[in-house]
Amino acid sequence: MIKIYNTLTRSKEEFKPIEPGKISMYVCGPTVYNFIHIGNARPMIVFDTVRRYFMYKGYDVNYVSNFTDVDDKIIKEAIEEGTTAEAVSTHYIEECRKDMAGMNILPATKNPQATQEISGMIQMIQTLIDKGYAYPAADGTVYYRTRKFQGYGKLSHKNIDDLEAGHRDIKVTGDLKEDPLDFVLWKPKKEGEPSWPSPWCDGRPGWHIECSVMSKRYLGSTIDIHAGGEDLIFPHHENEIAQSEAANGVPFAHYWMHNAFLKINNEKMSKSLGNFFTVREISEKYDLQVLRFFMLTTQYRKALNFSAELMESAKAGLTRITTAADLLRDRISKAADAPLTDEENKKLQALDGCRQNFEDAMDDDFNTADAITAIFDIVKFINTETDENSTKAYLDKIHSVFYQLSDVLGLILDKKDDDLDSEIEALIEERQAARKNKNFAKADEIRDKLLSMGIQLKDTREGVKWQRV
Repeated sequence: MIKIYNTLTRSKEEFKPIEPGKISMYVCGPTVYNFIHIGNARPMIVFDTVRRYFMYKGYDVNYVSNFTDVDDKIIKEAIEEGTTAEAVSTHYIEECRKDMAGMNILPATKNPQATQEISGMIQMIQTLIDKGYAYPAADGTVYYRTRKFQGYGKLSHKNIDDLEAGHRDIKVTGDLKEDPLDFVLWKPKKEGEPSWPSPWCDGRPGWHIECSVMSKRYLGSTIDIHAGGEDLIFPHHENEIAQSEAANGVPFAHYWMHNAFLKINNEKMSKSLGNFFTVREISEKYDLQVLRFFMLTTQYRKALNFSAELMESAKAGLTRITTAADLLRDRISKAADAPLTDEENKKLQALDGCRQNFEDAMDDDFNTADAITAIFDIVKFINTETDENSTKAYLDKIHSVFYQLSDVLGLILDKKDDDLDSEIEALIEERQAARKNKNFAKADEIRDKLLSMGIQLKDTREGVKWQRV
């Protein structure tokens, strides 16, 4: 039984899908005006892992995550670069996809882009006007009547009267609104900005309406799970609920999931503090598998602190796991093709316990920190309960469990780069030849070159072994 902490009810609830065996899941994606930063990476990794676990449990997951490709930040970047907003967003969508691939994020079922869904937004806005939940102002701006929606504040647990008294975070300046709490659904174009024709004016949509429309089109009026960073709870997700439920007349999402903030050296990440890191910058120092592993060492609802020391610790931890995978593969390649022994069957009961601990952790609101502990238990099992006398049948069973559970976390245990591997093997042969000829200076030079490539050599009785470090 999977339990999810539901932001809407502030409690852990047993997950029950709308349709047995199927899950509809919407995750708010990035605004594409620059390279994604490591704060963007956390929800991407977290909810990809949630999706993977549902798939492991046998669910068919329809996973939709959008790109916001029309926004003030994109327009500002286009002006600074002397190009179009479309050119900026197209470029950074492609760069985002590269970073996501590096983090081993599964491709979404659908990645809708806001600019391709304008007609649906106009239709939903018109529905809201027809139902009295929205109104066009004299300048063509369309506003949502926040007070008309009876459930406003139910996700963020904010009281609407308190908002009017002091909270400015959803107030928009302007004298054309009926109420200072009303928010924008459609805004008139400005000179040089991208725009689309509408019944009210040439303009573009407000941010919140995008996700309401894309979620409905690709998943339906009511979905199982809506997810994103906790910074989106208010006002973005609150406004999505107001729009969607007013327009569609049914509950929007049954479960709301939000990951906690990422801090840098215990401070909020910001360019002004000089602690702002993009995923691309991190990839220049670390394999992005290390970033993914680091993100999963803390349960997603807990604040996560990023530092060089913690990344080094994550790198070391991941290396322990991949080294065990290397050892296991090596033993499988040399193992006798014999049936399981009675002793091996008994040992496998402990492996079953590791799998159960992993599932218990993930069933409890996707506690990846405890799931990783179960992975390390398997690493210990491989190191202590296998040897050169183990049967292939026994080792294959360990391999199946180890790789299956690691894949749930998106960990790649034996990523191969054939060209690089060939280069490494050639350098090792060259080093061996130099040592045979007693050219130890040359041999040391090659060893140092390999080390600079992240390759560590180990001389064994079976010959020279190498591993990535």
